[in-house]
Amino acid sequence: MLSRLTRPQFLAVCGLPVVALLATALFAPLPFSVAQPGLTADVLGENQGAEVITISGAPTHETSGQLRMTTIEATGPDASVHLGDVLGSWFDTDRAVMPRDAVYPSGDDVSEIEQYNQEQMKESQDSATAAALRYLRMDQDDVDVELRLEDVGGPSAGLLFSLGIVDKLGAGDLTGGKVVAGTGTITDGGKVGAVGGVPLKTQAARRDGATVFLVPKAECSDAQAELPKGLRLIPVTTLKGAVDSLKALESGKGDVPAC
Repeated sequence: MLSRLTRPQFLAVCGLPVVALLATALFAPLPFSVAQPGLTADVLGENQGAEVITISGAPTHETSGQLRMTTIEATGPDASVHLGDVLGSWFDTDRAVMPRDAVYPSGDDVSEIEQYNQEQMKESQDSATAAALRYLRMDQDDVDVELRLEDVGGPSAGLLFSLGIVDKLGAGDLTGGKVVAGTGTITDGGKVGAVGGVPLKTQAARRDGATVFLVPKAECSDAQAELPKGLRLIPVTTLKGAVDSLKALESGKGDVPAC
């Protein structure tokens, strides 16, 4: 014999599966990482007690100001990210949710990720040196450049490494005493590439005193989305373009591109 449920009883019984589904969705791990603004480092200065850029075989000159490379910090590949984290980050400008395979393209093994990031950093440093010396028309066989940056991996400091080498070896002063930050990969030929995480990097840059931020032109709209007050964006596509823009900014002569 079937019994008849009252409306409150019916809603209670039908609501149980819904609540269970919501609870499962809320606490189920998702394939994302939560990122936030990371450290910045002045490539013209020291990092952990050692000069970031050391040059021999050619005369260098004193520099003023700073050229700060920027990073993001993300939850580890084995960390659990849930729907609540995603929803919370949606309303928090200091955090962003990114696909885990975009943050860790080499997989989930921590040792393999660290090795991959170090390989990417080494390749970036080699390309940065080649691009800078090519721009300066110097022979790589005559000039020895050593780059040291502890606890940072990946290729996104390439542009800033190149600018630091150019600033130390070239004529003039690129920063004009300003704190300039930025991000971008670099090729041996001096082409600047996109990197990801730019809105968080602009926040890290402004937090650490930067007033100018060099951004790959392809990521202008991303950088503008949550641009901190007091930070000027300069889009770049090549090392030469970045150098020309900084020289124009410092001298007050010539056009400085904007996003």
